[in-house]
Amino acid sequence: MSRLPSVLQPAWPLFKRLYRWATLLTGVVARRLSRLVPGRALPQRSHPTSAATAAAEPDGVRLHRGSHAEQIRRQPPAGDPAGHWRMTDAREWDVPEQYVLEMAGGAVAGDWGAVVTPGGALDIETSEYFGIESWREHPVFLASKLPPVVEVDGPVVALSTRGGNRNYYHFLMDVLPRWGVFTETVPGVEPDAIVVSASTRYEKELLALTGLDRHRIIEVVPQATVRSPQLYVPCLQNPREMAPRWTVQWLRAQLPPQQLEGRPKRLYVTRLGGRNTRRLVQEEQVWAALEERGFVRIDPGTLTVQEQIDHFAAAEVVVGLHGGALANLLFCSPGARVLEIFPVNYVKHCYWSICASLDDVTYEYVVAGRPDQHGRDNPMTGIQADIDIDPARVVTAVDRLLVGHAIEESP
Repeated sequence: MSRLPSVLQPAWPLFKRLYRWATLLTGVVARRLSRLVPGRALPQRSHPTSAATAAAEPDGVRLHRGSHAEQIRRQPPAGDPAGHWRMTDAREWDVPEQYVLEMAGGAVAGDWGAVVTPGGALDIETSEYFGIESWREHPVFLASKLPPVVEVDGPVVALSTRGGNRNYYHFLMDVLPRWGVFTETVPGVEPDAIVVSASTRYEKELLALTGLDRHRIIEVVPQATVRSPQLYVPCLQNPREMAPRWTVQWLRAQLPPQQLEGRPKRLYVTRLGGRNTRRLVQEEQVWAALEERGFVRIDPGTLTVQEQIDHFAAAEVVVGLHGGALANLLFCSPGARVLEIFPVNYVKHCYWSICASLDDVTYEYVVAGRPDQHGRDNPMTGIQADIDIDPARVVTAVDRLLVGHAIEESP
């Protein structure tokens, strides 16, 4: 999600280009000058993979290899318009085997989770950032030096990563599974601290539900670098937002439902807000039709994490606007059916990918606008664009789901 004020959201593509250019230009000077600041020099180089990083610094970096490589091959979902290119382009990916980097004197910097080796290299594979094409565009280079350093004497596990701070989807799908990778790949190691965001209510709740709150938490902030003589950095299991099956199943095992009785069978997941917040412009017309069909409208942000898990696990049909709350599709039960509603200029495959990694969950989509709008030559940059759609298209898609999935009406 863009952090621009809502009034500036339409200009996000321009701001993103300026951001990348600024990083490239400032980095050229900043990398050189930062070498004059003891202990806070910016990364001076990078390697294309973590394996290459370890090979380049054998005395300070060790690669622990894991398992769970996966070959993703999926049929595109049904939707309106049929065969949307964003879905067809996300059919295949070879998920590499998991691994953990162990660094003697490594560091993790800022809320982007920039991983810096003891030899001063940026491990770009564990430091990925949105929309960059080179390690030199990483936001760590917008500063003149690394943020102030916090030294930790014992073992530290770095879970922080791009988007994992104040974003429900990325905290669930990117941050938490890194702990699973760590415990499976390097069993028996008990860290002194974990570097992770814990500033929001849901982050605190998820850390408690998974038992991670028993560890010392070093809060992720932009103005801090954490360095340890034994830093563990698990790989990013979901960098392409393809929801590998291991990730989905690990999260479901860690976060089981607790109370399904009395939960509604049909959910409409809303996004209430002002302009440029990805709200549904025709919300009330669509809601009136859904209410007639037995749906219950929920705003997951008003619920506890456990309540969100329970609601989605109990639901047999879920209709929702594209947004972080749909990460809760992770907890849908077999037989569930899902309809996701998109703005014309921001279609993503991430929630279809989650459904595709679940057993017997049907996913469909509907995209606002004309089928010929925003092809491959028109990037999906309307990150917070409102959804302006004919309500009849949504209702038609919902009725198609209901006909194919006979359930009892919600009380």
